[in-house]
Amino acid sequence: MNYRHLTPSMSLLLAFEAAARHESYTRAAMELSLTQSAVSRQVQALEQQLGLTLFRREGRQVQLTDVGRLYQREMSEALGRIRSATLQAMAYQSGSGTLRLATLPTFGSKWLLPRLHDFYKTHPGMLVHINSRIDAIDFETSGIDAAIVVGNADLPGLISHRLHAEEMMVVISPQAAQAHDAWTPERIGGQILLNVANNPNVWGEWFSHHRLPHRMMRLGPSFELTSHLIQAVRAGIGIGLVPRILVADELASSELISLDLPFASQRSYYLTYPPRNEMLPSLMAFRTWLLEQI
Repeated sequence: MNYRHLTPSMSLLLAFEAAARHESYTRAAMELSLTQSAVSRQVQALEQQLGLTLFRREGRQVQLTDVGRLYQREMSEALGRIRSATLQAMAYQSGSGTLRLATLPTFGSKWLLPRLHDFYKTHPGMLVHINSRIDAIDFETSGIDAAIVVGNADLPGLISHRLHAEEMMVVISPQAAQAHDAWTPERIGGQILLNVANNPNVWGEWFSHHRLPHRMMRLGPSFELTSHLIQAVRAGIGIGLVPRILVADELASSELISLDLPFASQRSYYLTYPPRNEMLPSLMAFRTWLLEQI
């Protein structure tokens, strides 16, 4: 077997990977600073070398064939490992590094960023670029090295480190809290209940925990960001059920009042990343520091 035949040049592979990801020679050309015809020629050369039809061409449009999609999936992962290995070598040589970290917006602003200065004190040559993300991270296409997410431990294909169990607290504004002397679970359950869109069942869990009938639940507005829900609670719009670590400052300053004992949800916070990034120097340093914070 001719192994050179099975190892196309990097220029051909990069052209194919970009064209496959965009399903467009034009956008691939813009990304690679090439002409559209150059990308087309490189893809055709790759097809001839492999003896495969990777794209269907319909006028000016191109679409991956089934074998092209299979090749893209394997090739994208391989190129990702090559890029990761290069970054690791460069970071090791320079004694510094860059970490591209995705995190939940409110967790990032309320918990991570106030502590990050401590990381820079001990790792002055490293940079952590923060990306706020709510949706699931595609590590193959996003350029993200690691992410802090909330959910359960079922994250197939990824390495995960549990950071915090999610403890929820019922909170209300001080002005609204004065409306009643005794805030029993029954009284709380009869109020307008605010929630976050990515955790729609949490009030149901709280009602079950207190053995309250779900039919009495009065769900109010839903918010994409926990920080917006916190502001809505402060404004007196309703009662919130929010992670304890995200309202610690407001509780300490009496901007919010807690009406109930912490309630353990079914979720936790995790640091997660693909196995290929496990030995990335910047991630190793950040992971060690982060777990020490916990």
